[in-house]
Amino acid sequence: MLKFDEETTRLLEVAYQGGDVSRRRRLALDALHLSEGDVVADIGCGNGLLTEEIARAVGSSGRVVGIDPSADMRAPASHRCAAFPTARVVDGSADALPFQNGEVDKAVAVQVLEYLPDIPAAIAEVHRVLRTGGRFVAIDAGCKTLDWFSEDADRMRRVQEAWDHHYIEPRVAALWPRLARNAGFIAVDVEPLTFCDVTLRPDGIAFMLLNLMSKYALQNGHLSAEETAAWFDEQIALARQGRFFFSLTFYLMSAVRA
Repeated sequence: MLKFDEETTRLLEVAYQGGDVSRRRRLALDALHLSEGDVVADIGCGNGLLTEEIARAVGSSGRVVGIDPSADMRAPASHRCAAFPTARVVDGSADALPFQNGEVDKAVAVQVLEYLPDIPAAIAEVHRVLRTGGRFVAIDAGCKTLDWFSEDADRMRRVQEAWDHHYIEPRVAALWPRLARNAGFIAVDVEPLTFCDVTLRPDGIAFMLLNLMSKYALQNGHLSAEETAAWFDEQIALARQGRFFFSLTFYLMSAVRA
């Protein structure tokens, strides 16, 4: 588990409002095909940036509920959505959504499924709360697609192996067609979204992961303080020398309730 201190929280806030994550959020928003009056479940809403955008899109006749098990995430999400009477943020989990059967028009989960111990249960729960014809959109990382240059290949491998401990399922997209259809969904689709950088921007996904992965490896005893600092410093140096390379693919997954 990664401990979110004040510095890490600030870093995430910058990254979540930066160009990379904003692009990913926009992709999810567009894929929902929102209409005025829609009832929407934002599962694992985090700090509420997507919840806020959904609230704008569904208007005063719609409704959006952000669901997150983390009080640290719900607090900023509630503050961010306070201006929208039709938006609320509640405690909850993906496998026990606070809705009646068929109550929801659209559901979205961004980087949620990869952390769940029972993905089929979560997909089945979304199917339960969606109306017929309702749409489910999810985005998860293709964790095995990470390609990150380092002159110390062995240390880079150990950093990535340490990070592998922080998620449960690294290949959600590969499982999505079968799991979605088994739950009763149709119009099942998967689209890639690749972030490939040769610069290290303070608001980018690469910089966010550079910080998170080094903190995680250190906090959980996977690498020493000297090794994590050396890896971090090497990436900063490579960027300054014009030799930085990072690539990671996320997958947009969608399906419709039959």
